[in-house]
Amino acid sequence: MAKPIVAIVGRPNVGKSTLFNKLIGRRLAIVEDTPGVTRDRLTGDCEWQGRQFLLIDTGGIEPRTDDGLLAHMRAQAQLAIDTADAILFVTDIRAGVTAQDADIAAMLMRAGKPVVLVVNKVDSLGEPPVELYDFYSLGLGEPYPVSSVHGHGTGDVLDEVCKHLPPAGEQEPDDGRVTVAVIGRPNVGKSSLVNYILGEQRMIVADEAGTTRDAVDSEVDNQYGKFVFIDTAGLRRRGKVEEGVERYSVLRSLAAVERANVCVIMIDATEGFAEQDSKVAGYAHEQGKACIIAVNKWDAVEKDGSTMNEMRKKLENDFSFMSYAPIIFLSAKTGQRVDRLFELIQYVDAQNAMRVTTGMLNDLLARATARVQPPSDKGKRLKIYYMTQIATRPPTFVCFCNSKQLFHFSYQRYIENQIRETFGLEGTPIRLVLRERGEKA
Repeated sequence: MAKPIVAIVGRPNVGKSTLFNKLIGRRLAIVEDTPGVTRDRLTGDCEWQGRQFLLIDTGGIEPRTDDGLLAHMRAQAQLAIDTADAILFVTDIRAGVTAQDADIAAMLMRAGKPVVLVVNKVDSLGEPPVELYDFYSLGLGEPYPVSSVHGHGTGDVLDEVCKHLPPAGEQEPDDGRVTVAVIGRPNVGKSSLVNYILGEQRMIVADEAGTTRDAVDSEVDNQYGKFVFIDTAGLRRRGKVEEGVERYSVLRSLAAVERANVCVIMIDATEGFAEQDSKVAGYAHEQGKACIIAVNKWDAVEKDGSTMNEMRKKLENDFSFMSYAPIIFLSAKTGQRVDRLFELIQYVDAQNAMRVTTGMLNDLLARATARVQPPSDKGKRLKIYYMTQIATRPPTFVCFCNSKQLFHFSYQRYIENQIRETFGLEGTPIRLVLRERGEKA
């Protein structure tokens, strides 16, 4: 299910990045007193009162500027606004209401999105300063005083944001379709694959990298099931992402991963593995998505009897962090093994949604601990009391034990491997959460 998106906008140097860092709880955005430090959007996961959403930090909006960089930042912010479900408009109590604030407010009203007006740098507790009431003149409703440095008032802001998000569990109706994001570096054949599946030239296909600028949804019904394919713009290394719409394309690609059930990670067989392939795959892995590694352009590779096995072994080494992902060699041009891809998509999606009973898990745990004794340190041995599954997509298991410090990474990996060996779970990451006795699951 896609997370709602909330964009933070405002003119330069009002404290957007400081607020972004405070809300997500970690320092992702560079914070300096120099206006315009945030030149691109940053994204981070935010959670409040059980609601999860994606927070976007944008560069400052300069509505009336001809400066190339500032104009680009304005365009970036506008694109973030278009994407967002709700908007945090940040202003500065010390500067008061400026002409730029009024221009941005007018832009936001034209966008028709829910807006929460934040008045930043109200660092003192107690009654809000009288200057706060000037911000009613922007026509965006009640202004919320906050201190992004100290965190004062952020709870009230998040409460208001959550009122404007789509109801939990209702962002996407479940019609039984498997949502598939086709991701990878530019020019590996993502659009060609989707076009072959659709049987029509729906996506622009060219040898020039980056012709797909947006994420495009296409519904497919066939003998294998019902699917929605999302053809995404290629993900490049951050330093190679050029100015303009391509930066927005990267955001849409990441958002496509967020709302997908299955990610097909495409590799160019003629070029082989590149570092960016692991980063693209790593994002899908971190989001707990079912994954398939699809090696495209297999028809263009000169082969002998061992070519496929040699490349498979190399890719298994390159993608060692996601050894669960099946590898398929195909050709979007000729359609070779595309039918097999549909079968794999259905299979890994079912694995990602698998639920295992607590009884079966604890039978496995008893066998695993009897076979390999839990580790000990200074005479104290790890005891695992029981294990239960608390979530799917990805399958997430909780182990209750006497000491998390004794539960070494190597033993966690052993338990994960035992779970996979017993229950399969091919094509999906799994999560193992540790809890000491008395902690809640």
